[in-house]
Amino acid sequence: MLEARVASSIHGIGREAWEACAPGRLEGFDYLAAVEAAGLAGFRWRYVLIAEDGRPLAAAPGFFTDYSLDTTLTEAGRRLVAATRRLAPRAFTLSLASLGSPCTETVGLVVAPGAPRRAELIARLLEAFEAEAAAEGCWLLAMKDAPSDDADLAAAARGRGYQPTPGMPAADLSIDFTDLDGYLARLSRPTRKDMRRKLRRAGRIRMEVRHDLAGLEDRVLDLYRQTRARSDLQFEELTAAYFTGVLARMGDRALCPCYFLGDELIGFNLLLQDGETLLDKFFCMETERGPAHDLYFLSWFTNVGLCLERGLAHYRSGQAGYAAKLRLGSRLVGAEMLFRHRRPLVNQALRIAAPFLANDPVPVRGAA
Repeated sequence: MLEARVASSIHGIGREAWEACAPGRLEGFDYLAAVEAAGLAGFRWRYVLIAEDGRPLAAAPGFFTDYSLDTTLTEAGRRLVAATRRLAPRAFTLSLASLGSPCTETVGLVVAPGAPRRAELIARLLEAFEAEAAAEGCWLLAMKDAPSDDADLAAAARGRGYQPTPGMPAADLSIDFTDLDGYLARLSRPTRKDMRRKLRRAGRIRMEVRHDLAGLEDRVLDLYRQTRARSDLQFEELTAAYFTGVLARMGDRALCPCYFLGDELIGFNLLLQDGETLLDKFFCMETERGPAHDLYFLSWFTNVGLCLERGLAHYRSGQAGYAAKLRLGSRLVGAEMLFRHRRPLVNQALRIAAPFLANDPVPVRGAA
């Protein structure tokens, strides 16, 4: 018989049980523990585990928050919300219960390798999370960044009344070349010429790969806030403890190239790695001097170089800013947002409003 457990801390599930479902996952136990410990305002964490006869079979992170529907609205949708809020300030703000994490690239729902009845396990996990959401008074339910090619997850979600809307895909660059010259040769001639010019112009920048940010915490947070201010997407707000905590908890699986002009930090890039993928979590840079020194593109080629040095097969650079990433040879990996409201009439209204919910914000990764 399948049994569900929901905890308010990932430590209530435990490393052994979590990693039995997600062995070696980049955004796994240690990463989620760092997010939980980072003190992000406005979020209450939940973690769901499905087991049978004591054997962990499926797990997922989740969170509760007050969610403003204009977070991902198009410009037309935002104007509608702004007009409505002049009459009703709390309009379009709902208590949200979402599987996933505001700080992960995918929903993070994992099923243990070789576990039978995968679709059934996912449905049972959804049922347990929804029961917890109801007990906490959350009416809007969601799954954040669900892979669009996961047929079992899609079937379980449809069976429970979730509605899909296009999410923001990730960008993935296959490292199937042997050196940077081989990579550049694959780009268009105008792009090669432009990249070489940009890299020459960035020659005054000094780069250090660091595994801690000791002495740089305040500057890191300042650069993050400058970058966030340039973004249209305002959901979570990170803390210095997020950046330092990820590096501390993940050891060699996390690294941070830091970019200095003279002795002053003007950009940094939080990266995660395993034996196959380099995952670009956050690139942050100073508003004026970062673009002036083409720091975005310098960081891109730094990261491609790190993949080559470490024998990694993929550089995954995250969501948004797609024009530059496609120009640099990436492909897009699809994702969906799945949602439903516990009140059927409101759920129908959200179905009608779904076309307004698509947007392509400027990436917190940094302006290209």
